[in-house]
Amino acid sequence: MAFAKLDDAELFYTDEGAGEPAMLFVHGYSCDSHDWMHQLAHFTRAHRVIAVDLRGHGRSSAPEGGYEAKTYAADLAALLGRLGVGPVVAVGHSMGGGVVSALAVEHPELVSAVVCVDPSYLVPDEVYAGVQGMLEALKANPVETAQAILGRSYTAASPPQLKAWHMRRIAGVPGHVLYQSMANSGGLTARSASEPYLRRRACPVLTVYAAEDRVDVERALFADPRSRAFAWPGSGHWLHQERPAEFNAVVEDWLGSLHD
Repeated sequence: MAFAKLDDAELFYTDEGAGEPAMLFVHGYSCDSHDWMHQLAHFTRAHRVIAVDLRGHGRSSAPEGGYEAKTYAADLAALLGRLGVGPVVAVGHSMGGGVVSALAVEHPELVSAVVCVDPSYLVPDEVYAGVQGMLEALKANPVETAQAILGRSYTAASPPQLKAWHMRRIAGVPGHVLYQSMANSGGLTARSASEPYLRRRACPVLTVYAAEDRVDVERALFADPRSRAFAWPGSGHWLHQERPAEFNAVVEDWLGSLHD
């Protein structure tokens, strides 16, 4: 375990295991690298695995600004450079799916493949407008509002302890991080903005959604023919935590197929 001091932030990360390709795991909004515990134990058997707390989250520092996908991605690029690792398979959940996509677009030499878990991009503009309408509430009451927003992302199939864990964790995230991360998300959330940007991902992409509505939209954006997108209907937002063994097997099989 270690901390990396960057220009204006200090990132907590773990770097374990050995083997190629190296893998980078990136959590979502209001979360931290603990989200990947089911994956870290599995993938360190054959890969070098790096898991990081984004700025403002978990054990990392919380500077006053920098809470947008490209800055998060720049932090990750600096960390990978510090560690002398890359290209990596970059795995991201929710907001982290946008962050690893930004890493692939802005720093393509550092990314060999991208895995997105129910990413927060390609959201219909009218839905995104509703979220933006909550920004004043998020600014005034960041914890309660963030809990209300994410509280809708569970289903009957979601283990109840997951929601309890996630809601408690939100309470520990600084208010300015909760607000700015949401307020600055437009470039990689609303479909009209994220669609042209995501077309710039040149590497293979695997995306697993909780619902079918964005699967075909994303398939049309893939540049690499080895890319895949599909859904697990009925699941909640944290697919890698709700169905860890199945998720790990899907990622492992897909990574193997890239070299067939």
